[in-house]
Amino acid sequence: MFHKEGYKIILISFALVVTSILLIDRFINISWLKILLEIGLLIFLILILQFFRNPKRHTVLNDKQVLSPVDGKVVVIEEVEETEYFKGKRLQISVFMSPINVHVTRYPIGGNVLYSKYHPGKYLVAWHPKSSTENERTTVVVENPRYGKVLFRQIAGAMAKRIVNYAKVGDNAVQGADQGFIKFGSRVDLFLPLDTNIKVTLNQKVKGGETVIAQQ
Repeated sequence: MFHKEGYKIILISFALVVTSILLIDRFINISWLKILLEIGLLIFLILILQFFRNPKRHTVLNDKQVLSPVDGKVVVIEEVEETEYFKGKRLQISVFMSPINVHVTRYPIGGNVLYSKYHPGKYLVAWHPKSSTENERTTVVVENPRYGKVLFRQIAGAMAKRIVNYAKVGDNAVQGADQGFIKFGSRVDLFLPLDTNIKVTLNQKVKGGETVIAQQ
């Protein structure tokens, strides 16, 4: 199953690979070179298909828990000053996604979308300390009555050139449902209340829509 954001790129890539293989068969007579080029094209197509995959996740809905919004590795757990929406101290949990991770962004909690904003910006590497405030990014805040408000931020990386955000103010967010997509390498930051009980550790691998990040 593939994400809808990848349909166009997958079709174009498939057409280019097929056309290239036909041209290679017609114009290249060196057997080893022909095989090498065709294998390279097939590997390229497999990588594109892998990047845009959208596996089904078995989300257990729980208003007391915050789930990971993406697949990847936890790279930051620290208390910070959140200056865009809360304008106060929060616990920041950051998940880094490599190009081979699933890049679907999912709602970490269910509830009402209070805030959704796109920010143009730079394309620093996603693990750079300033990427959270200087890179292209979107910020979304969701609130439910049991947990409170959770802010999460999609951040473009050095390779990511497009962030897709479906969240609109007033939407009813469903925990684990698609919120957006980031194309090619990136990270997502979560900003949680200071009294949150964190359930993950640094360098832990997490799965979007399944791994519990925090719990009240």
